[in-house]
Amino acid sequence: MSGASAGRRVPMHAHRFPKTARVRAAGDFSHAFAGGRRAGGRYFRAVFLARPDAAAPRNARLGMAISRKVDKRAVERNRIRRLIREWFRHRHAQWIPGDLVISGKPEASGVDAAQLFADLDVLVRRLGLKDAPAPSTMADSSRTSLPGDDS
Repeated sequence: MSGASAGRRVPMHAHRFPKTARVRAAGDFSHAFAGGRRAGGRYFRAVFLARPDAAAPRNARLGMAISRKVDKRAVERNRIRRLIREWFRHRHAQWIPGDLVISGKPEASGVDAAQLFADLDVLVRRLGLKDAPAPSTMADSSRTSLPGDDS
Protein backbone atom coordinates (compact mmCIF):
# COMPACT_ATOMS: atom_id res chain seq x y z
CA MET A 1 0.00 0.00 0.00
CA SER A 2 1.35 3.43 -0.86
CA GLY A 3 1.33 6.39 1.51
CA ALA A 4 -1.61 7.97 -0.32
CA SER A 5 -3.82 4.94 0.18
CA ALA A 6 -2.58 3.90 3.62
CA GLY A 7 -5.18 3.60 6.31
CA ARG A 8 -8.86 2.95 5.87
CA ARG A 9 -10.12 3.28 2.30
CA VAL A 10 -13.44 4.85 1.46
CA PRO A 11 -15.36 2.91 -1.18
CA MET A 12 -15.85 4.77 -4.46
CA HIS A 13 -19.63 4.35 -4.30
CA ALA A 14 -19.64 6.58 -1.21
CA HIS A 15 -18.79 9.53 -3.48
CA ARG A 16 -21.49 9.02 -6.09
CA PHE A 17 -24.18 11.54 -6.91
CA PRO A 18 -27.31 9.34 -6.68
CA LYS A 19 -30.54 9.95 -8.55
CA THR A 20 -32.27 10.67 -5.24
CA ALA A 21 -30.02 13.73 -4.81
CA ARG A 22 -30.87 15.20 -8.23
CA VAL A 23 -33.72 17.37 -9.47
CA ARG A 24 -34.47 15.63 -12.76
CA ALA A 25 -38.11 16.11 -13.75
CA ALA A 26 -39.15 19.20 -15.68
CA GLY A 27 -42.06 19.63 -13.28
CA ASP A 28 -39.71 19.78 -10.30
CA PHE A 29 -37.66 22.50 -12.00
CA SER A 30 -40.88 24.41 -12.81
CA HIS A 31 -42.15 24.16 -9.22
CA ALA A 32 -38.82 25.42 -7.88
CA PHE A 33 -38.67 28.36 -10.30
CA ALA A 34 -42.34 29.24 -9.67
CA GLY A 35 -42.41 29.08 -5.88
CA GLY A 36 -38.87 29.01 -4.57
CA ARG A 37 -36.77 31.59 -2.75
CA ARG A 38 -34.21 33.27 -4.98
CA ALA A 39 -30.70 34.55 -4.43
CA GLY A 40 -28.07 35.89 -6.78
CA GLY A 41 -24.32 35.95 -6.52
CA ARG A 42 -21.39 36.96 -8.65
CA TYR A 43 -21.25 33.73 -10.67
CA PHE A 44 -24.56 31.96 -10.00
CA ARG A 45 -28.26 32.40 -9.35
CA ALA A 46 -30.01 29.98 -7.02
CA VAL A 47 -33.61 29.03 -6.35
CA PHE A 48 -34.60 26.90 -3.37
CA LEU A 49 -37.98 25.30 -2.75
CA ALA A 50 -38.40 23.64 0.65
CA ARG A 51 -40.13 20.25 0.57
CA PRO A 52 -41.55 19.61 4.05
CA ASP A 53 -44.32 17.23 2.88
CA ALA A 54 -44.06 13.52 3.69
CA ALA A 55 -44.12 12.42 0.03
CA ALA A 56 -41.03 14.47 -0.80
CA PRO A 57 -37.48 13.14 -0.44
CA ARG A 58 -36.01 13.67 3.03
CA ASN A 59 -32.85 15.26 1.69
CA ALA A 60 -31.76 18.25 -0.33
CA ARG A 61 -31.66 17.74 -4.09
CA LEU A 62 -29.64 19.60 -6.70
CA GLY A 63 -30.64 20.74 -10.16
CA MET A 64 -28.41 22.67 -12.53
CA ALA A 65 -29.12 24.97 -15.45
CA ILE A 66 -25.77 25.74 -17.05
CA SER A 67 -26.62 26.90 -20.56
CA ARG A 68 -24.59 28.00 -23.56
CA LYS A 69 -25.01 31.56 -22.33
CA VAL A 70 -22.49 30.69 -19.61
CA ASP A 71 -19.89 29.51 -22.13
CA LYS A 72 -20.21 28.25 -25.67
CA ARG A 73 -17.67 25.49 -24.99
CA ALA A 74 -19.14 22.27 -23.60
CA VAL A 75 -15.86 21.53 -21.83
CA GLU A 76 -16.19 24.66 -19.66
CA ARG A 77 -19.91 24.11 -18.97
CA ASN A 78 -19.18 20.53 -17.88
CA ARG A 79 -16.31 21.70 -15.64
CA ILE A 80 -18.68 24.11 -13.90
CA ARG A 81 -21.27 21.32 -13.48
CA ARG A 82 -18.66 18.97 -12.00
CA LEU A 83 -17.55 21.63 -9.53
CA ILE A 84 -21.15 22.36 -8.46
CA ARG A 85 -21.78 18.62 -7.90
CA GLU A 86 -18.57 18.32 -5.88
CA TRP A 87 -19.53 21.34 -3.76
CA PHE A 88 -23.05 19.93 -3.21
CA ARG A 89 -21.83 16.47 -2.18
CA HIS A 90 -19.68 17.95 0.58
CA ARG A 91 -22.24 20.38 1.98
CA HIS A 92 -25.85 19.22 1.53
CA ALA A 93 -26.06 16.89 4.55
CA GLN A 94 -26.88 19.73 6.96
CA TRP A 95 -29.44 21.49 4.78
CA ILE A 96 -33.20 21.43 5.16
CA PRO A 97 -34.97 19.10 2.68
CA GLY A 98 -35.81 20.73 -0.62
CA ASP A 99 -34.83 21.39 -4.20
CA LEU A 100 -31.91 23.69 -4.98
CA VAL A 101 -31.55 24.80 -8.60
CA ILE A 102 -28.31 26.54 -9.57
CA SER A 103 -28.17 28.63 -12.76
CA GLY A 104 -24.84 29.78 -14.10
CA LYS A 105 -23.91 33.29 -15.17
CA PRO A 106 -21.43 34.02 -17.98
CA GLU A 107 -19.03 35.42 -15.35
CA ALA A 108 -18.53 31.85 -14.01
CA SER A 109 -16.61 30.84 -17.12
CA GLY A 110 -12.89 30.39 -16.47
CA VAL A 111 -13.11 31.17 -12.74
CA ASP A 112 -11.16 28.91 -10.38
CA ALA A 113 -12.91 26.41 -8.12
CA ALA A 114 -12.29 28.26 -4.84
CA GLN A 115 -14.08 31.38 -6.09
CA LEU A 116 -17.01 29.35 -7.41
CA PHE A 117 -17.32 27.45 -4.11
CA ALA A 118 -17.23 30.71 -2.15
CA ASP A 119 -20.02 32.18 -4.29
CA LEU A 120 -22.14 29.04 -3.83
CA ASP A 121 -21.58 29.21 -0.05
CA VAL A 122 -22.81 32.82 -0.06
CA LEU A 123 -25.97 31.78 -1.91
CA VAL A 124 -26.68 29.04 0.64
CA ARG A 125 -26.36 31.56 3.47
CA ARG A 126 -28.67 34.01 1.69
CA LEU A 127 -31.26 31.29 1.11
CA GLY A 128 -31.06 30.11 4.73
CA LEU A 129 -30.57 26.42 3.90
CA LYS A 130 -28.45 25.50 6.88
CA ASP A 131 -30.21 23.31 9.40
CA ALA A 132 -28.95 22.24 12.79
CA PRO A 133 -26.44 19.40 12.33
CA ALA A 134 -27.83 15.96 13.06
CA PRO A 135 -26.33 14.21 16.10
CA SER A 136 -24.87 11.50 13.85
CA THR A 137 -22.89 13.91 11.66
CA MET A 138 -19.18 14.37 12.08
CA ALA A 139 -17.96 17.26 14.17
CA ASP A 140 -17.40 20.45 12.20
CA SER A 141 -18.25 18.91 8.82
CA SER A 142 -18.82 22.44 7.50
CA ARG A 143 -15.02 22.75 7.25
CA THR A 144 -14.74 19.99 4.67
CA SER A 145 -12.10 21.12 2.24
CA LEU A 146 -12.76 20.79 -1.43
CA PRO A 147 -10.34 20.65 -4.32
CA GLY A 148 -9.19 24.20 -4.94
CA ASP A 149 -10.42 25.34 -1.53
CA ASP A 150 -7.50 27.04 0.21
CA SER A 151 -9.31 28.00 3.42
